[in-house]
Amino acid sequence: MDEERRWGRHSSKDAAEVAEIFETISTKIPEMINGILGSLFSVESATNMGKAVAEFRKSLIEGGIPEDEAMSMTREYLGTLTNWSKMMREFRGSGWSRHREE
Repeated sequence: MDEERRWGRHSSKDAAEVAEIFETISTKIPEMINGILGSLFSVESATNMGKAVAEFRKSLIEGGIPEDEAMSMTREYLGTLTNWSKMMREFRGSGWSRHREE
C-alpha cells in the first residue's frame, strides 16, 4: 500500500478526535497533579506524615534495630517522602501546568 492511500484512509474526523484526546489529557493530568499536591501539603496530610514517620521509627526500635540506626533509617524515610513531594512540585511547574494556565 502506498503512502498516499495509507494516509488517505484517515479522515479529518479522526484528526479532530485525536486533538480532542490530547486536549483532555493536557487538562486532566495537571488537575490530577494539583489534587495530589493539595492532599500532600494540607495540614491533615502533614499531621499524618508526622505520625507515619514516628510510627516507622517506633516499629524499627520495637523490631530490635538500634536507636541510632533507626534514627538514620527514619531520616532516609522522611527524605524519600520529601523528595517525592519535591518531584511532584517540580512536575507541576513544568509545561503541563503552564499549558493549562494559558
